[in-house]
Amino acid sequence: MRTRISARFVVGYDGTGHVVHEDGAVVYEDDTVIHVGHGFDGHVDIERDEGLALVGPGFVDLNALGDIDHAVFDTYQDDELATGQRWSQAYLARRHEVFGREEEAFKRRYAFGQLLLNGITTALPIASEISKEWAETYEELADAAEAAVELGLRVYLGPSYRSAVPVVDARGRTRLHHEPRLGATGLDEAARFVADFDGTGHGLVHGMLAPSRIETVEPALLRRTRALSDELRCPVRLHAGQTMFEVGLLREAHGRRPIELLDELGFLGPRTLIPHAWAVAGHSELPVPGDDLDLLRDSGTTVIFCPMAVARYAVVLESFDRYLAHGIRMAMGTDTAPPDMIRAMDTGMFLTKAVERRRSAGSCRDLYHAATIAGADALGRPDLGRLAEGTRADLTVIDLSTPRTGPVDDPIRTLVLAANGRDVRTAVVDGRTVVDDGVLLGARPDDRVRAQAHLDRYRAGYTERDHLGRTERELFPPTYPVRRAAR
Repeated sequence: MRTRISARFVVGYDGTGHVVHEDGAVVYEDDTVIHVGHGFDGHVDIERDEGLALVGPGFVDLNALGDIDHAVFDTYQDDELATGQRWSQAYLARRHEVFGREEEAFKRRYAFGQLLLNGITTALPIASEISKEWAETYEELADAAEAAVELGLRVYLGPSYRSAVPVVDARGRTRLHHEPRLGATGLDEAARFVADFDGTGHGLVHGMLAPSRIETVEPALLRRTRALSDELRCPVRLHAGQTMFEVGLLREAHGRRPIELLDELGFLGPRTLIPHAWAVAGHSELPVPGDDLDLLRDSGTTVIFCPMAVARYAVVLESFDRYLAHGIRMAMGTDTAPPDMIRAMDTGMFLTKAVERRRSAGSCRDLYHAATIAGADALGRPDLGRLAEGTRADLTVIDLSTPRTGPVDDPIRTLVLAANGRDVRTAVVDGRTVVDDGVLLGARPDDRVRAQAHLDRYRAGYTERDHLGRTERELFPPTYPVRRAAR
């Protein structure tokens, strides 16, 4: 089956980078692109003219929200309230799964649908472990793989694992509680998952290793993880350099900065993906000498820039442009709700301009490249993140004709400055249309109601974990006083 999609702007690939074909077209046969640009005279079975729109490669999100986002709970509290976001010592002894397997499966499927609606066609999902008994399980990720195939999302999956968890004592002090056996078992299950699922779902499902935050994974487990990543030839993603709390713990335990420790362990490398990595030597919050940026560059490690997420936690990478100029591989992640890659590029642009104090900083070209080609290259996938003959038919159609968008200057600048995820009209993954005219084709009628119920239970569960037992209203005060009608 051949399909041709025409539009005012089509983003193709010339072998070195993106190019824009004005009044162009992309033609794909089944799951493979066979033509991009102008002058295709062959037969097609389906013809779609999208008009004033931008047709481009699907976004590649290396730190994609696979959850009902906890950031709505923990991005506005002061330090005292923030302790309610961790397990208490009392809860540790009676920890349990807050949600059953069916509820966890729904959470994943709903989150994956949100990614597709925002034009993300390849995703490495991330979810909070706060409501878990310890970390994710093989069975949960098996359900996630099933949901991805059902909806048509290309995913890299693996259950998270950790050997420690932050715990708040009765006096409000946070420490790490270690259970190395659970970390070792988690890695074994993750390796089994990769062996069982990599390449399944007609090629939509791939394996990855997903150790949790660096401070919760013991060095021996990180060494084993690196070795398994090399053996299985799969990517490994580790959150590191994302909080000063983490920096303090590692300095106390190992006398090393996060990136410095990972280099010493041999963990950095071309298959290694590190979300955030802002807490490096020379950052304004870590003004110490060190060669962290050199270590990232020389190892070929990819840093995942998640500008919306870090900004919501009152920190910033210093800066996207500085890392690029240093030769570090930079890709993009959403890591929060909404998982809107267009909004993430816009946020990344203005944060970079603010840090660099230059209008030319944070170019739309570099950010769009990071959200497409660079993300695909980090996965070793030259067939993703670009549209050219022989690439996978993963693409998005973004409407530029709405009154909210206004007149079009340069199409990529207009996309970043004036559009957002709600303007994604169509998403195609492996030649399968999964979002059509802004509608997720795999959606179910009760998804919105179930998602609200899940969020409400999610929020209510914090009270039993809080070391002070504060009520839901105390932990999550409303923005303004809420008045309800008398009954």
